[in-house]
Amino acid sequence: MYSIQALQDIIIQAIAGKKYPEEPAELYEPMQYMMNLGGKRLRPALLLMGCDAFGGDIYQAINPAIAIEVFHNFTLMHDDIMDNAPIRRGKTTVHEKWNSSVGILSGDAMLVEGYKLMMQVDEKVLRPVLEIFNHTAIAVCEGQQLDMNFEQLKEVRIESYINMIRLKTAVVLGGALKIGALIAGATKTEADLIYAFGEDLGIAFQLQDDILDVYGNPEKFGKQVGGDILSNKKTYLLIKALETADATQFQELNSWLQLTNFDAVKKVSAVKNLFDQMEIREKAEQEMNRYAQRALQSLKDLPLDEAQKSQLYEFADMLLVREN
Repeated sequence: MYSIQALQDIIIQAIAGKKYPEEPAELYEPMQYMMNLGGKRLRPALLLMGCDAFGGDIYQAINPAIAIEVFHNFTLMHDDIMDNAPIRRGKTTVHEKWNSSVGILSGDAMLVEGYKLMMQVDEKVLRPVLEIFNHTAIAVCEGQQLDMNFEQLKEVRIESYINMIRLKTAVVLGGALKIGALIAGATKTEADLIYAFGEDLGIAFQLQDDILDVYGNPEKFGKQVGGDILSNKKTYLLIKALETADATQFQELNSWLQLTNFDAVKKVSAVKNLFDQMEIREKAEQEMNRYAQRALQSLKDLPLDEAQKSQLYEFADMLLVREN
């Protein structure tokens, strides 16, 4: 069995060795630039992990694994344009370095490149693998659109939010694991179980991210704490607070949501205080743990020995045991 770090290193080396055509430069240079920005490469490592767990040859899964990372970076390139984001992983975003038209077209080319790489699997599993990839790709687009829709809606239900993060984030984890498992020869039942593990783990991870955005240590979390509060982002915590609040709390919370000019420190402190009054952190942690337990149950149900499951358990711990 390969360690998670070993799988990440294999992916990093494979991506570093991949070169794109030189012309037209405006199409291919942004692709190379985006792929060279780095990242943890967890999604492609998951695909290799799914293959390794079922005793497959991970080197037969390298191209599909890179396909997952190319697809992920395609979504980031287009997300940056939609968000008008100037920085990605500490570097200038593609649309800022070139322009939005270049970013759109180069992103489109990355999606095609992802399909070219994904098709390099054995003919016996080509159709089911492409079906999973198609499902993952359209789900991520649906999730992104729902996330944008939420910005305009006054009311979002918890179940709608969970569905959005499932589509936008969790399906990629499940899809990567399932593709790797099928390449290794897993049965449909086995592949479905490892998919469920990845999807529920992804939902738990995003819920934890929501919690850490409010309650995390900024030095360890790696992002500005309270950023979601300042932007009125409809996370699990805010949606649950709006559902839970009594009349006085609801009025105070809404007053902060409607302010356009405010002191950032005061707003974060006031909203966080309201969350504390309503025990929103505890409610969010209960929901996160519910999905984490569902993920672990799917992993437990997999007909593999404990040694084969060990890296999957380790990955779950790595993803969910983050200091705050």
